[in-house]
Amino acid sequence: MGRTKKVGSAGRFGSRYGVTIRKKIAEIEKKQKAKYKCPKCHYKTVKRVSVGIWKCNKCNTKIGGKAYEL
Repeated sequence: MGRTKKVGSAGRFGSRYGVTIRKKIAEIEKKQKAKYKCPKCHYKTVKRVSVGIWKCNKCNTKIGGKAYEL
């Protein structure tokens, strides 16, 4: 898939939409695809399921949080 050093995963848009927008999208996607620390079991296994819903893959705890980061 298309990636660049400047904008990472937003490189799939090519030269469209402008570099500022693509950098913002890349930053948001980086946050939402990252793993976070579970408040219950304290392991770094929490991943995003959908908007505002996060799930720990170790203890199966579902957590409500922000849209893009826990």
